[in-house]
Amino acid sequence: MPAPEPPGDRTDHPAAAPSAAPGLDPNRLWRTPDRPRRGRRPAFTREAITAAAVALADAEGLDAVTMRAVAARVGAGVMSLYSYAPDKSTLVELMVDHVSGELLPPAPLTGDWRRDLKALAHRQRAQMLRHRWLPAALTTQRTTLGPNTLAVVEHALAALRPLPLDGAAKLEVFSLLTGFVTSQVGHELSRAAATHSPDRTAAEARYLAAVAADGHHPELARALAAPGRPLTPEATFTRFLDRLVDGLDAAPEARHQP
Repeated sequence: MPAPEPPGDRTDHPAAAPSAAPGLDPNRLWRTPDRPRRGRRPAFTREAITAAAVALADAEGLDAVTMRAVAARVGAGVMSLYSYAPDKSTLVELMVDHVSGELLPPAPLTGDWRRDLKALAHRQRAQMLRHRWLPAALTTQRTTLGPNTLAVVEHALAALRPLPLDGAAKLEVFSLLTGFVTSQVGHELSRAAATHSPDRTAAEARYLAAVAADGHHPELARALAAPGRPLTPEATFTRFLDRLVDGLDAAPEARHQP
């Protein structure tokens, strides 16, 4: 869940491109009752609709989430769902915020911002592996500003309090962290879904050995000759995360803050 962007000119940011579906105004979506005010009390709630959509995405993927399919799961008419979510993008916003609740309550802060950020990133990774549609939702849908999402952002900003950055930079750090987790988990899931036969793996190893020995790629040869490291997804994620987080206080903003 990317952090809300700080105020300012966003015309040169990819997120400034207009969404294909405008959805509900955030005030209407997040600060109004979760059911229509008029008419008789419905037999289902926004929470039930969202939970049904999450269960459907978990079982069949995000493409399977349609208003008709979700309505069937909750036993409602299709048109009645539009009172809660006028389009799929809004429904996905609700889904993202719903699963963000799994990151709450956050682990108590230790005062070590590196340790606290890494702990949050590992929880995000576990969350995305439980909900394999989530990386795609975070990279293709609107920013979610729901209460669970903002509570996670609040926790991340509190973790970053010891780091000498201004507020806008801290929001960017959280977006960077979440973007890293989203990208890495997306890659991990894609690799797991791909088929890699032992013969193909052995052929790739032979090819790289030949390339390294041809004299035209000395840096690649040195890299390939280095001692091996654990290549499990968890170990790779941890190494990349350590490099990312440990380098944050070397950023120019951190060095120049009083």
